[in-house]
Amino acid sequence: MGGHNDQAYEEGNTDLSLCHLAVCLVSGGMDSCVTAAIAREENEELAFLHVSYGQRTAARERRAFVELAEHFGVAKRLAVSIEYLKAIGGSSLTDASIPVSEADLTSRKIPTSYVPFRNSHLLAIATSWAETIGARRIYVGAVAEDSSGYPDCRPEFYEAFQRAIDAGTKPETSVDIVTPVIHLRKAEIVRRGLELGAPLELTWSCYQAEERACGRCDSCALRLRAFEEAGRPDPIAYA
Repeated sequence: MGGHNDQAYEEGNTDLSLCHLAVCLVSGGMDSCVTAAIAREENEELAFLHVSYGQRTAARERRAFVELAEHFGVAKRLAVSIEYLKAIGGSSLTDASIPVSEADLTSRKIPTSYVPFRNSHLLAIATSWAETIGARRIYVGAVAEDSSGYPDCRPEFYEAFQRAIDAGTKPETSVDIVTPVIHLRKAEIVRRGLELGAPLELTWSCYQAEERACGRCDSCALRLRAFEEAGRPDPIAYA
């Protein structure tokens, strides 16, 4: 598959031939770390992209990005800020007046941590960079199942954005979105990361703390449950 198509890559696709260069979105979290480890297996060279958007833990996530880039030996890096998402608000991650919700893993409601349409902004930047540097793939660590229920983490969102890339880039441009962990549960992501030797100890998932993870937000709760189900201790420190 390649160039102006109607499908995004997903976990289980066995037709991924070795690609010369791929952009990998690296937030600094566990999912993007494991996605980067998968991307390293499937491409000759990686370019790491990190996007800050005025979130509470921006500095800690940026540190995780740098440490992950060093670990994977990625020299081609781009770190940008789109703090206009903080000005727009609407999320407990970007608006200090909205408290970060306590974890409720049984809830089916979209949590306050949802940043409205955030992933479209990230993918747009990744697409611009990929087209400029000649990358053929964009790897994204989105997780649909066992996640917080964000609408822009669903497979249909990435399929729609793939069509936007195909329609909005040069005719000779061929860039495919790859979402290798989108159908995995968090515990499966932990196991896959351990298989690949991904440095999970360098990652940061907490929504509100930068020294020790709070252990109470949705992201911490999902991560802690994942490690417990995987039968391994979480290597980061909690309050």
